[in-house]
Amino acid sequence: MKDIINELTGVHREVGTGRIPAGEGKAVKLRRTYDAPIEDVWEAITTAERISRWFLPISGDLQLGGKYQLEGNAGGEILACDKPTFLKVTWVFGENPSETDISEVEVRLQRGERDTTVLELTHTAVVPDDRWNQFGPGAVGVGWDGVVAGLALYLKGHLVEDPAVKEQFPFTPEGREFYTKSSKAWAEAFRAAGATAEQAATAEQNTTAFYAPPPDAPQPA
Repeated sequence: MKDIINELTGVHREVGTGRIPAGEGKAVKLRRTYDAPIEDVWEAITTAERISRWFLPISGDLQLGGKYQLEGNAGGEILACDKPTFLKVTWVFGENPSETDISEVEVRLQRGERDTTVLELTHTAVVPDDRWNQFGPGAVGVGWDGVVAGLALYLKGHLVEDPAVKEQFPFTPEGREFYTKSSKAWAEAFRAAGATAEQAATAEQNTTAFYAPPPDAPQPA
């Protein structure tokens, strides 16, 4: 999985705000270009069989108004689906969420040059001040870096089928390097959005510690 580290350089990151039903939220935005036609990228992010190959197993009714659940991760409702350019879903962890626990993810696809596709992903959530001060945008941004990188490798034909390999990845030297560099990139985006050097440094340190645990940290069984 060494190739995944190289995928970090192809992502443009932004930090801003946005409004969702829960209120004014923090927004992280990622944009990158894939060397694949828009129809292929659309199918890769909207069909259960393909999502399960590059991201996580997914269940549910994958159509407008339907609900989905990613195994061991978030679930939600499909709010908008305009093939092949726009997808909007709620993003929820756990059962019986409060209104502020319900965030939103939008994915926009645009045809690029020479049969490429530009993907823009925006995740907007109402974040408690203490959590934002501790982790900043990296709390979710680093996770999305992994997602868009995984999609890139899949579209290039590099696929890791073994779930155990994926689970162990954060504990490998390559995994630690990926998450450390991703955390740094989000700290830079945080500074560009107006955070002080101290705020960005604190967020980078805490995010890196979370995603890239020390080598002697307990590993999945």
